Amino acid sequence: MSSPRPAQQLPGVGVGLRAPHYRQFIEQRPRAAWLEVHTENYLDQAGWDWHVLQQLRRDYPISLHGVGLGLGSARGFSEHHLERVRSLVERAEPMLVSEHLCWGAVGDRQLNDLLPLTLDRAALDLLCARVGRVQDTLKRQLLLENVSTYVRFHRDSMSEAEFMAALAARSGCGLLLDINNLYVNQCNHGEDALAALAAIRPGMVGEMHLAGHLVTPQAVIDHHGDTVAEPVWRLYEAALQRFGAVPTLIEWDTDIPELGVLLGEADKAEAMQRRHESAAASRPASAMTSVAAAAIADEADATLAADQQAFAAGLFDAALAPAALAQFKGEHSEHRYALYRGNLSATWSKTLGAAYPVIQMLVGEEFFGGLAQAYGRAQPSDSGDLNRFGAHFADFLRVFPHVADFPYLPDMATLEWTLHRAHYAPSADGVTAQQMAALSPQQVEAARLQLHPACTLLASAWAVIPLWQAHQADGDVAFPPELALASCGLVTRPHWKTRVLPLSAASHAALSVLAAGGEFGAALDAAFELDEDYDFAANLQQWIDFALIVRIDV
Repeated sequence: MSSPRPAQQLPGVGVGLRAPHYRQFIEQRPRAAWLEVHTENYLDQAGWDWHVLQQLRRDYPISLHGVGLGLGSARGFSEHHLERVRSLVERAEPMLVSEHLCWGAVGDRQLNDLLPLTLDRAALDLLCARVGRVQDTLKRQLLLENVSTYVRFHRDSMSEAEFMAALAARSGCGLLLDINNLYVNQCNHGEDALAALAAIRPGMVGEMHLAGHLVTPQAVIDHHGDTVAEPVWRLYEAALQRFGAVPTLIEWDTDIPELGVLLGEADKAEAMQRRHESAAASRPASAMTSVAAAAIADEADATLAADQQAFAAGLFDAALAPAALAQFKGEHSEHRYALYRGNLSATWSKTLGAAYPVIQMLVGEEFFGGLAQAYGRAQPSDSGDLNRFGAHFADFLRVFPHVADFPYLPDMATLEWTLHRAHYAPSADGVTAQQMAALSPQQVEAARLQLHPACTLLASAWAVIPLWQAHQADGDVAFPPELALASCGLVTRPHWKTRVLPLSAASHAALSVLAAGGEFGAALDAAFELDEDYDFAANLQQWIDFALIVRIDV
């Protein structure tokens, strides 16, 4: 096993850290110059993802790459989200922090996509102000990434590269130059990627990205699901000649392959860096294309907000699409705008499917897809953190008429959402049997036992606990013969893996008293009131085995 390259040897080529590779990184520490993680996956600073990051940041430089701030949103920038990012940056101490040159919200409605900006002075002034706000909050430089786009606007008054150069010059931010996105936009809009490189001063670029794309008849799509294409490698070579061997990342977010494939792409990029490193260090910087700044007028700001509102409205309602389409120039605008609508629908389905897999199995994928679309329109995302999307699904199901014949679904949704959020709960060590045995009978009676932060008690008039168990691949619980049967359970997370623990009504009553801060004696009274044969010793041992109790207050 080789050791990772230490931070002082940067720049180098890193890879994106993704969940399928967690275990390999933890156990083997494979060679990589640095690791990039998506900021929003770690905002809770708790749970398995955070534990992995804390372990790996000891041996690898870490970069935080955000997708949720939506800096170009004229009406919808979230100070709360920024504060969560600030807290994460403070604790994770990354080598780089980056975000995207895009917008993603109107008001409190989050579209959770990297939507294209109009490239004009109103947008430039807005971005400069927002970047300044973020850099002041984070107390460090922010890198902004160019995004792949499928439409350009009639109101564009400069090229994307001119916009980025002006933004960096005015705000002091750095640029994260995505080479694949440059190529995608060249194909989609007939733009000159080499001219874009020439329009940006070398010192402005602090990082580069490389990824794969998908070619379709109407558009090239930046899907991050393949090896880097040969034209992108050639463009990267030109970027190295222009900007030098700045930190470079191999991105791969869909159809994630074996880690060796990513590391092989990183080796290829690193070999190209080595060939160009010396020459780039001695090459003089060229003058960038100059874009004059202008003070933003109120009417320009209002126009930007109105255009974004029309863009978003057409994504939710196809009947409103003409107002958005009128903004675009170039060919295939209708089809390409539909790609954004498809992204929105796919995000709803994928995100809800990850949080509610049993409900998806119960109703079938096609029906679940319809549920996801109906939910997304009724309860649009209100956070740049997609891990929060789906919080109101149980309430939605209670009033959605098309699931009236499945009255147990809302309670199943409550169970699955509790499991989903338990993944992000803080960690804590359970108390031991020896710690409990050390207490006197009087101390046990008066003790208040604090439950694990991931623990949540559940009670339903339906057999949702055994129904959930029946749909687990590693379980042997049969489908319940009668659904109209009450069930109780508890969600917990011993040793990082979330679990559903079935409970008797008596055990549920006892734990409810403890969860409310009651004494152990009162908890036993609640249990014996329901079951005079309640085996408290066996249940206490189960609580200890599953690390339900994390503190004893006597």
